[in-house]
Amino acid sequence: MTKWWQDAAIYQVYVRSFADGNGDGVGDLIGVRERLPYLAGLGVDAIWLTPFYTSPMADFGYDVADYRDVDPLFGTLGDAKALIDEAHGHGLRVIVDIVPNHTSDQHPWFQEALRGKNRDRYIFRDKPNDWESIFGGPAWTQTDDGQWYLHLFDSSQPDLNWEHPEVRAEFESILRFWLDLGVDGFRIDVAHGMVKPPGLPDIGHSGQTRLIGNDVVPYFDNDGVHEIHRSWRRILDSYPGERIGVAEAWAPTPERLALYVRPDELHQAFNFHYLFAPWEARALREVIDTSLATAGSVGAPTTWVLSNHDVKRHVTRYGSLARARAAALLTLALPGSAYIYQGDELGLPEVLDLPEEVLRDPQRLRDPDSGRDGCRVPLPWTRHLGCWREPWLPIPAAWGELSVEAQQGVPGSTLELYREALRLRRSFEGDLVWHDSPEGTLVLSRGDLLCTVNLTGSPVAFDVEGELLLASGTPGSPDSAAWWKVK
Repeated sequence: MTKWWQDAAIYQVYVRSFADGNGDGVGDLIGVRERLPYLAGLGVDAIWLTPFYTSPMADFGYDVADYRDVDPLFGTLGDAKALIDEAHGHGLRVIVDIVPNHTSDQHPWFQEALRGKNRDRYIFRDKPNDWESIFGGPAWTQTDDGQWYLHLFDSSQPDLNWEHPEVRAEFESILRFWLDLGVDGFRIDVAHGMVKPPGLPDIGHSGQTRLIGNDVVPYFDNDGVHEIHRSWRRILDSYPGERIGVAEAWAPTPERLALYVRPDELHQAFNFHYLFAPWEARALREVIDTSLATAGSVGAPTTWVLSNHDVKRHVTRYGSLARARAAALLTLALPGSAYIYQGDELGLPEVLDLPEEVLRDPQRLRDPDSGRDGCRVPLPWTRHLGCWREPWLPIPAAWGELSVEAQQGVPGSTLELYREALRLRRSFEGDLVWHDSPEGTLVLSRGDLLCTVNLTGSPVAFDVEGELLLASGTPGSPDSAAWWKVK
């Protein structure tokens, strides 16, 4: 057993914005297939595909109407099978999203429920409690016959009742369907949310979404989810080839998050505590230490991620491309598995000035500043952005110089920085060791790798005797990182 996931570099493909294979302005599975050589050449070990299932797209595919088919917007089931097979031919594993907390309101089950049949597959009540939707407003919508149904997200995404045996059996069947098709694992959306507390108790105040990930909320991170994940782990283990489960889990503490990756549960959990750490040496060191210690306490690898399709890109969050490049070298030097969101390797910033008429993210209704459209703008492949005739979101003209074409083979470009870092990373081994360093800096080693990071606004002279392998900027300059080979 290789346990490939423990140190894998995994590339997130946001399918509708990655590559357009049929010219309709929306990314698709054909487009992903065409770019597999690029991904293999980048040096990642696996790709994670966001949902491509049949969906009305109220939440861009996270509202699933048919879990066993591909939406025509993205292609066909045959395209999915060809993509999986061709990815394997390039040495890439394929992880797909699974959305078990809720379905689309267009799912046949919910349509039945609206007609009064098998309503107990979902969560209906005669009176709502005070829970709020993640997307804003009440988490309950009333049906024509007077009952209310729960939706922790959009009203078009009714929550399933995981106490119902049919729900559990259906998702076990769905997992087997895709495993039989050859996928190497699942990223589990809202892995912390399926089980609700008995009686659905009121919270007693508004502003509940501000608590998520920091405090206990009754509708998330209930202990009952772990029995589900254990049952799924048994299914994954029954297939050859080391298939894995990855939890998108928001937990109030790293210790609670570690429960999702115990030996008989999932293989990885996203480390949002690291993602949201500020660009500050002490804070980053603390979250790195805590993450390694808590995951290590259950024998699991830690994951590291800087951006994804739900948060502002880290170039913008950190305030500069220089910081983003340095953060990439810090992240890729750490032991564990690293996730790269499409466009990270190009140094793409958040697009903050999209015209109002093109904004479509339902989350922005809660708070315009929390909208996720700006991190989902399609990738620039060429200087003239010609591979996107009419992209579903407009691509800034300035991105031509950030495109793959503009950076490919250019020494010092962000693309080549990532490519070389991913190549060198394969030789790293050993535990992390911290070294004393000046205030506002980090120095760590793993085996014969030494990583120096200056998080200050002033130059710092690091006392290093060794061969410079790679640097995000001049070693020791403000907001820079460097890798050294030392004896």
